[in-house]
Amino acid sequence: MITVFYFYHMETTFPKIEKLKSKKLIETLFAEGKSCSKYPLRVVYAPVDFEDDVSLKVGVSVSKRNFKKAVDRNRIKRLIRETYRLNKHIIFNNLEQKYVCMFLYLGKEKPEFKSLNKKMEGLLHDLHDIIISKTEEK
Repeated sequence: MITVFYFYHMETTFPKIEKLKSKKLIETLFAEGKSCSKYPLRVVYAPVDFEDDVSLKVGVSVSKRNFKKAVDRNRIKRLIRETYRLNKHIIFNNLEQKYVCMFLYLGKEKPEFKSLNKKMEGLLHDLHDIIISKTEEK
């Protein structure tokens, strides 16, 4: 007897449609959003309706105050986007409502990929638990 296992394999991509670009959505996010942290990362999130056929839009920000050189800021943003892309399956498949999120880098030193990846994984698990507990309350 042959047993066949089917599982949903989510693509680990970060397409343009999932990127948070709308100024209006960003303003709404920071006006009404809640946040959770796992140093050196913080995520600000809010349930928002938007028209795209995707359940989560994500943006990344690094403080100019802590990193004067654009090269450093861009590298950190690239690392954050990559760690999100690799771990987004934690939260992406489990959303019933549309959300917008912004990842902020709070640290003052340049991060290593390994440590940042671990923190992103923990942060997404925390965010998943928060969102799931809110949907269960309703």
